[in-house]
Amino acid sequence: MKRRGIIALLGCAAAWPLAARAQQPDRTRRIGFLGNKHRLEKMKKGLNDLGYVEGRDLVFEYRPGDRADRLSGFAAELVALNVDVIVVTGSQAAHAAQQATRSIPIVMTGTSDPVRTGLVASLARPGGNITGLSLQSPELSGKRLGLLKEIVADLSRVAVLSDPDDPPVVFSLRETRIAAQALGIELQFVEARRREDFDSAFAAITRVQPGALVVLPASIMTRYAERIANLALNGRMPAISYFREFPAAGGLLSYGPNLGDLSRRAAVYVDKIFKGIKPADLPVEQPTKFMLVINLRTAEALGLTVPSTMLARADEVIE
Repeated sequence: MKRRGIIALLGCAAAWPLAARAQQPDRTRRIGFLGNKHRLEKMKKGLNDLGYVEGRDLVFEYRPGDRADRLSGFAAELVALNVDVIVVTGSQAAHAAQQATRSIPIVMTGTSDPVRTGLVASLARPGGNITGLSLQSPELSGKRLGLLKEIVADLSRVAVLSDPDDPPVVFSLRETRIAAQALGIELQFVEARRREDFDSAFAAITRVQPGALVVLPASIMTRYAERIANLALNGRMPAISYFREFPAAGGLLSYGPNLGDLSRRAAVYVDKIFKGIKPADLPVEQPTKFMLVINLRTAEALGLTVPSTMLARADEVIE
């Protein structure tokens, strides 16, 4: 081999390790996660798909989101650990993180109406240290009530279960009222802030005897999906919520964004932030794909017939 060829080959060989190193993160990043542990696993999968390896490229600091009264303390702990980014699930966790830091990037997932609740300046230009994925989709309130009416033909009264401490609840309530008025449905509003509130909430619902139940978006409703589903089934009440875990736990229906997919999408935001893009310049995504999930076992237990047209539209049928 000629000397010039040998030098060129050696030069390429020397460049290979440099190229390999350039594809790896320059240091191990620390991610704080405040919220649902199942969502954390979904996000980890998303980061893994992007080439990140836990323990080599990433270290996770997890704090649970199942106690609203502890969210502020947990957020402060993550800030004190000097994490590189904080990922949150739900509106209450997002507000706790916002109060804890205005400098560490925050990626939100499953947060309702971040503009009107003051988390971001606008969806297109968040403007601060928060970005991510929103649940904002006002038309869903009408569609959920409409789905209930397809199954319960003579539906005239619906109970609405909400958490008044969840910041966006005021907007969800308003949208549900508007949808109910258009459909000629009377609403009964019931509140639950803690797990202990569900028994009294369902006792109040039972006294009025509504034809169905709507569960509004809130972190506590996600955490206690099985509890709510069991109470609704025991009260022989058709119920719809916004997340798949509800019918999976025994509720009748869900219609809303795929929360697991939102968590995987959060990995893309984390990756972009690690690559130097500021949260203020990353537009907030709104859901574009919604899932209809039906639990046929629950329908049969309630003595209800799900129309074939609805079954054909369903993304998942639990039998």
